[in-house]
Amino acid sequence: MAPPGSTSNELSEFEKQRLANIAERDALLKKLTLDAQSSGLFTPPVTKKLSSLGNASSKSKKKTPAKKAKEDAPAVPRRMSSRLRGIAAESEVAKRKADEQYELAQQAERAKRVRKSDSFTFNEMVVSGQKLSGDALIGVDVVTKGVAKPYERTFGEEDIRKTTDKDLRALRKEMSGLKLWDLWEPNRIKLTPERVYSMTFHPSESKPLIFAGDKMGHLGVLDASQEKQISIVKNGDDNEEEEDDDDPDPVMTTLKPHTRTISSMYIHPSKPTLLYTASYDSSIREMDLEKTTSVERYAPESTSTDEPISGVDMPLDDPNCLYWTTLDGAFGRYDLRAPRKDTVASWQLSEKKIGGFSLCPSHSHYFATASLDRFMRLWDLRKLSHNNPEPVGEHESRLSVSHAAFNSAGQVATSSYDDTLKIYDFGTKGIASWKPSHKLSAPEMKPDTVVRHNCQTGRWVTILRPQWQLNPQSPIQRFCIGNMNRFVDIYSGSGDQLAQLGGDGITAVPAVAVFHQSKNWVVGGTASGKICLWM
Repeated sequence: MAPPGSTSNELSEFEKQRLANIAERDALLKKLTLDAQSSGLFTPPVTKKLSSLGNASSKSKKKTPAKKAKEDAPAVPRRMSSRLRGIAAESEVAKRKADEQYELAQQAERAKRVRKSDSFTFNEMVVSGQKLSGDALIGVDVVTKGVAKPYERTFGEEDIRKTTDKDLRALRKEMSGLKLWDLWEPNRIKLTPERVYSMTFHPSESKPLIFAGDKMGHLGVLDASQEKQISIVKNGDDNEEEEDDDDPDPVMTTLKPHTRTISSMYIHPSKPTLLYTASYDSSIREMDLEKTTSVERYAPESTSTDEPISGVDMPLDDPNCLYWTTLDGAFGRYDLRAPRKDTVASWQLSEKKIGGFSLCPSHSHYFATASLDRFMRLWDLRKLSHNNPEPVGEHESRLSVSHAAFNSAGQVATSSYDDTLKIYDFGTKGIASWKPSHKLSAPEMKPDTVVRHNCQTGRWVTILRPQWQLNPQSPIQRFCIGNMNRFVDIYSGSGDQLAQLGGDGITAVPAVAVFHQSKNWVVGGTASGKICLWM
């Protein structure tokens, strides 16, 4: 009989202690069982549920018969820990084995990134896609500000209507009138397997031929003059012709001449059949677009030497001289006509990486560099010491400078992580008449124009770099640069925005944007390897 004031649901102190003892015993048995299983000493055939202490007997369960092993199946040795094999956890044997496995993994990873110095044929480079029509990559006619808000325009028709300058308004209308190539949607034109890092147009005006390099060393080639091939099928019953429902993708070619990122590429106007590509694998290769072969034209003597190349350029008046910069802050020159050991020259121009550089097209002894140490520097090759190189002048930005691009008028456009585009006009400061010892003071090196532009690309978008049109068909200089709102912006040499190119189907930032040398063609490449083309 329960005591007064208590209910039948309450447990006595004895019952509480009994249940606590049962729980403690179950936990101890479970721990011992798990320890025995982990050491390989005990493997229960069937897991039995522990009965409570109050039950005198438990219901027996039928044992599940084990599946009969096949007679011809080989015996698989049981995995054993180092302790059961007699190897102490901290023994020299275990340490040596772990070190050997780590070193083998590191060697395999390094082997994937080692530069390949061999000459390649087309079949040795081709990765995917179809070969372009004909035996060559080009035809006979060629041989002769804050967080980005996607799709939010910052320049449009209203800005054009408000333009009072007649010439500027006409150019704005012309550049804003470029239309997105809509034969295929941009998300179907996947030119490279990985993120686009560099692009260029072939200088031919007969057709838009585009080259794109990605972060893994792939080179994509697209002839944008192609037409969509619609196949016709015949109806067997009434002998009528119908269009096939299949919608083929554009014909593209993907090659792999490098083992790491293709950081820059260049085609000299006087040698339109040769494409030069520079890579983080420390090499510059020359691809013959007629023979579809690739040969190494510059690289360190040893393949184990790591000198990632960040940019390549050639003077317009000398198609036999290569210039390049590295991520280690070096600047190099190599004459293609002579043995490498006799002609390679290098200068250490920066303690930190040089992200981009360019030669002045009209005065090729001048060049500009942009570096991680926040400086844009102007150099003169005629007075460039190997021991203590001194620039003609330098300008420091608040944050690192990504690229410095020269145009034929003597202007330099830079992009910087301080969210600005700066334009330095050395043409009006007399660059054509400067002597080899000429120096510019700090006030003279200040930019003539500063344009606010969001350059916060983050980790997954290629760094935004301005690129001039080499031979514009009007007196107004212009350059293009990617826009984080998924457009491509075009600016004049005075900093006026000329156009903001966009269109349906652009789902990523066309971060790598380039102009054709003379035609008003603009192409942009995205982090997914896809391109957008405006003509």
